[in-house]
Amino acid sequence: MSVQLLNPPGMPKPLAPYSTATKAGNTIYVSGILALGIDGKTVGAGDVRMQTKHIIETIATILKSAGATLSDVAFNTIIVKDMADYAAVNEVYREYFGAHPPARYCIAAQLVRDEFLVEIASIAHIANS
Repeated sequence: MSVQLLNPPGMPKPLAPYSTATKAGNTIYVSGILALGIDGKTVGAGDVRMQTKHIIETIATILKSAGATLSDVAFNTIIVKDMADYAAVNEVYREYFGAHPPARYCIAAQLVRDEFLVEIASIAHIANS
């Protein structure tokens, strides 16, 4: 099985040597997405809700480029800078993943830039590729 690199147009340049996402068979692996605008600047500095929304919408755009949607997400990894933001992240997350959210885990850790408050990585599975 070959691995297809996914770097859709309109995405910010990765901050390190990685692809935005990869597709292997029917599985799409989305790298940890941060609240980063196309200009490389932080979106929603100081606002974890805005950052979470931006990240999930970016993931949706990446998935769309590979023929998938958020409903195809099977697993998310969420990293928050501060667990005090956990409830706010969940509030926004619930809006996008609804009554049937994918499996996930959430940890608190330092992120690449001080102004980043949350990071989300996703694994999606599509029935037909």
